[in-house]
Amino acid sequence: MTVRVRGLTAADIPAAMRIKEAAGWNQTVDDWSVLLRLAPETCFGVECEGALAATTTAVCYERRLAWIGMVLTDPAHRRRGLGRALMEHAIEALMARQTEWIKLDATEMGTPLYRQLGFEDEGLVERWRAVAPGGVAGTYAGGWPAGCGDLDRTVFGADRLRLLDALAPWGVAAVAGEGYAMARPGSEAAYFGPCVCGSAETARELLGWFLSRHAGEPVYWDLLPENGDAVRLAREFGFEPVRRLVRMVRRGVGGAVPLTHDALQAFAIAGFEYG
Repeated sequence: MTVRVRGLTAADIPAAMRIKEAAGWNQTVDDWSVLLRLAPETCFGVECEGALAATTTAVCYERRLAWIGMVLTDPAHRRRGLGRALMEHAIEALMARQTEWIKLDATEMGTPLYRQLGFEDEGLVERWRAVAPGGVAGTYAGGWPAGCGDLDRTVFGADRLRLLDALAPWGVAAVAGEGYAMARPGSEAAYFGPCVCGSAETARELLGWFLSRHAGEPVYWDLLPENGDAVRLAREFGFEPVRRLVRMVRRGVGGAVPLTHDALQAFAIAGFEYG
């Protein structure tokens, strides 16, 4: 069997979507396009006999942090070490770029491999699902506000403004001086996140904006369960947890200053593929 690791291109998106659909994940064609636009040099695939068999993406937030995602293998090619080969290739590429830290959100299936590759547990991430209730008020639609990039950098721990600019066209709402939230479509459910703000009251307003756009539709919200206010809001609006992943971190280069983040102001992550 002829196997090679190579970079992903836009021509691979249909095959990548087929692999994604076999896993039951929520990403769309547009999500793959954003990943390839943000990380053209660090999205990789394994090709077996001329067909795409596995994928891995790594979005770089400058040199400070890279986020690995979309670690997928076609069911017909599992248990052949393709995921390990791709992860080792991605880590090598990120270290060559002098990336200080590498993170990912690990499924139960992937966690043992990532620990073998030097990743350590940082915390938990949960996916919550609901059918958006009707009659929820939402009035804070608007453009990307000044100052929210600085807030996001403090809360997330790295500068991901390029990502936020790429996601904003699907929908962004903000409360001036308090925080923001974003929304985008998914193949299984509309997606709430990221959402970064300083209080549960602001998060409630931003969640209302999102739910009012998707009344009667299935919706996903990925949150950090250590943020108790986010958990309480999710329960209040009828969300229930459906998946749990482990957030993991690995040092890229020696001597890197430790990362910091503020889970209590992170009310929704940007996605398992983005952090």
